[in-house]
Order: sequence, then structure tokens, then C-alpha cells
Amino acid sequence: MPLQIGSLTLNSPVVLAPMAGVTNMPFRVLCREQEMEKMGTVSGLYVCEMVTARALVERNDKTLHMTTFAPVETPRSLQLYTTDPEYTYKAAKMIVDEDLADHIDMNFGCPVPKVTRRGGGSALPYKRRLFGNIVAAAVKATEGTSIPVTVKMRIGIDDAHHTHLDAGRIAVEEGAAAVALHGRTAAQRYSGTADYQEIRRLKEHLAHTRIPVLGNGDIFAASDASRMLAETGCDGVVIGRGCLGRPWLFAELAAELQGVDKPAPPTLGEVTRIIYRHAELLAEHSGEEHGLRDMRKHMGWYMRGFPVGGEMRAALSQISSLAELAEILKPFSDSEALADDSEGPRGRQGSPGKVVLPEGWLDDPEDDTVPEGADIMHSGG
Repeated sequence: MPLQIGSLTLNSPVVLAPMAGVTNMPFRVLCREQEMEKMGTVSGLYVCEMVTARALVERNDKTLHMTTFAPVETPRSLQLYTTDPEYTYKAAKMIVDEDLADHIDMNFGCPVPKVTRRGGGSALPYKRRLFGNIVAAAVKATEGTSIPVTVKMRIGIDDAHHTHLDAGRIAVEEGAAAVALHGRTAAQRYSGTADYQEIRRLKEHLAHTRIPVLGNGDIFAASDASRMLAETGCDGVVIGRGCLGRPWLFAELAAELQGVDKPAPPTLGEVTRIIYRHAELLAEHSGEEHGLRDMRKHMGWYMRGFPVGGEMRAALSQISSLAELAEILKPFSDSEALADDSEGPRGRQGSPGKVVLPEGWLDDPEDDTVPEGADIMHSGG
């Protein structure tokens, strides 16, 4: 099931969702390696963690490091967080002029309070003209190139303020090459279940445009992707929390959607080798001390469902060197144990809550004033 996004042709309609602090270059490379090892090819799209347009333009050191791509990464996909058409244009033009990426995705889906309270993320599509101006700025900056611009968003702010149908239409009118919808409102955050009916509504709403609509939300197993495609009619799937601690999920998804036998799930021994490879890549990317500290948060996800005991889990959560990690993993390197809880929700869940918005944000959806201070934040959101 190939997927066409502008100039990009993907052999599998599967996209890795940008996740702050997770989808950095080491994790993307690991996912690609797993797909290559198990399927013999890399067929999907792996998007880097979100970076802030203004920080990119101002050449913030952290932001520039976050936009690093490995030589094996093709196509290179970069997600921008932005609230200002001016900085959107400058950032997209910088990406074009300096050959930083082959695809630009725009983040209008982040639901966290520190983003929405300033009018960013999933709050912004409510302001229809501002939203359109931002998408148009990115498209204008990439005119004459092969770099497609896409949009990722949520259903809306809450049940009383759905924005996805208008936002999808506007994004396409302004030149977006694809639209991805997380089937939750900002108020839901990551609670409850994704609403596939709203993904279907968006697909039907944009059917006449032939622009791809991608679905996102609650894909924790290969069968979930098939179900979303069947129930919504969407053109592709975006995977977020489901791949936490499971970089091999993309190989399983590719197999499922191509109608071939899925790779066998990895044993605990195989997972220990994947963990070490992940840590090794992080150490190469960020230095051993920082890389291993960053690796700690992945350990609970990797070990989910495996019979390793609390002592090993505690040790993995405190690793500080590759040598220490190798020593902790060594007793389990030949284990044939399989995880008994490899599927189902993982990562953030929590409870729904009132969306924090700038004062008066809901007064005028046609107001295109750039929200004050919304773009001054660290990349990664």
C-alpha cells in the first residue's frame, strides 16, 4: 500500500509520530535498522522530534543538534512547532536553503498546557486565518522544491470546539500535501480512546481533493493499523506511543499492511541486544554520559511484560555507562522469554482536563493576531 505525499513515495503508509525526547536520530535509526533487518527494506517515514521555528531561525545550539539526521535517513522528515507566519517562512526557507530536510510537518496537535496556554499546538487551528497564514508561509518558502509540507492536528480544543474539518480544508487550500489527524481533542489529552469516526469524517470531507489523510491514535499493534485503515478509509497511519520500547513495531506494521507474515516477536535476549544498540546510538549522538541518562526513560517500556524482577528494573533506571549496561543485561542475553504484555496502551495516558488558553482566545476565530510569546520556548515542546 504505497503512500504518496507530494514528491515522496512511501512503500508502506506508516509514519513515526514526532515525540519530544523520544524520536531523536538514534531512535529513528534504530527503528529503521529493525525494519531493514526483519523486512529487508525501509518503507515508512520517520519524523524527527518537534523543533521550534524561531529557535531554528535563531540557530539555537540545542535545536540544531535536534535536527541532525544520519546518512541512512532518507527521506529526512522534520517537524516544526510554530505560531507565527514570519518565523514559519524563515524556518522553512532555512530548511530549503541549507538542505536540512526533505519533508516539513507542522505541529498543530500538541495538547500540553504550556503550549496551549500561549495559543500554540492544538489551540491554534481555532484561529482559522492565522492557521491558514502559517501553512501558506511554509508552502511559499518551499515553492519550486520537492519538499512537501504536511499538517498534524487534533479534532479540536474540546467537544464544543471541533476544528479539524475547517483546518483540514484550509490546509489543503493553502497547499499542504497531506493532513494527519489524532482522533482526540486537546481536552482528552491521551485519555480515553481515539475517535475513528472523526478521522473518517475528515477523510470524507477532503475526499474530493485527493490529498492523503492519515490517522493517529491508539495504534499499539499491527492489527490496530489495519482496523484504523478499514474503519476510517484513511490513507495511512501515524504511530506514536505504540512504538515506545518497541522499535521493531514498524517492521510488524509493514508486514501486516503488505499482507506478508509478521516477524516473530523478539525474545528477552534479543531485546537486550536492541537495548544496547539503542544506548550505543545515543552515546554516539550525545556523548556517553548524557546519552545513557537519556536512555533510562526507555527501560520501563522495553522491559514491559518480561520476567526480569524489580532489581534489574531498578538497575536499568540508573545506568550511567555502556559498560554498566552491558553487565546488567548479560545474565539475560540468552533468554528465550517472550513478553506477556507487549500490546495495549503504553506511554502517557492520564485524565482529560480543561484546556488552558490565552485570555479571550475563543472570542474571534477569524483573528489572525500572532499570540504573544508563544514561539519563545525550547524545542521539543
